Amino acid sequence: MMNNPASISILQLSDSHIMKEPDGKLLGINTEHYFHACLEQAFRLSSRQALAEKPYFDLILFTGDLAQEPCPESYRRILSSLEPYRTPCICLPGNHDDYELMQRVLNTDKVNCRKQVILDNWQLISLNSQIPGEAGGRLAEEELAFLEECLIKIPDRHALIAVHHHLLETKSPWMDAMIIENSQELLAITAKYPQVKVITTGHIHQVMDVRTSTLRILGAPSTCFQFTPEAPDFSVSETAPGYRLIELYADGQVESEVVRLPGSLPELRSITHGY
Repeated sequence: MMNNPASISILQLSDSHIMKEPDGKLLGINTEHYFHACLEQAFRLSSRQALAEKPYFDLILFTGDLAQEPCPESYRRILSSLEPYRTPCICLPGNHDDYELMQRVLNTDKVNCRKQVILDNWQLISLNSQIPGEAGGRLAEEELAFLEECLIKIPDRHALIAVHHHLLETKSPWMDAMIIENSQELLAITAKYPQVKVITTGHIHQVMDVRTSTLRILGAPSTCFQFTPEAPDFSVSETAPGYRLIELYADGQVESEVVRLPGSLPELRSITHGY
């Protein structure tokens, strides 16, 4: 996938699960180390594209579970990691995040929690699927109303919707117990507005890329550990951390691919319960 100067280039990061301390580990993994590694690789590879006239991204889209232990320290370190790249970053909450705290700390001109962004022929709409205190997802009525308002008010731009929880089944029963409860309401709205071209999510720690008759539904890997696809119970894989690249074209076309760090995660500690 080439970085075309006529397109909008997005780096999607998801599920970094940053701990309270920089050297904190989750399932044996130093999540912050791999978050930095993903950022560094993505920008390094982008800058080396021989034919790229705009070698960096137009936007970083951070689709939830930024922190495993949400506290001012974890969000401040995330902010400090993102700011040197000087690329705008939109952050939305996952089930592990403290959304109010996110909005207070991640609140700069470049890194923030804005829910609507206009970029050329596209609008990007971020939705909050968090149910405070629960692992699963749901879109509150005000979120669905906000989505429809954006689509009604700006009908002449293509739309990308970003949300943390997944809206299509992964064939992993334990994961699908956390699917957006009212995902059909979301899909019913998008069916009314043909300008919606793509929905991208986090949460599943694995790849999803499904094309329907009207849009494309994507899921991103985690910047730390991955879940085993189609596993009946909680299971993690040594598959390398990664991120998703998305290109949005003026005619509404979408290109996307997943890129991973080299190697695997030999230090990953396998357990049979949640995290």
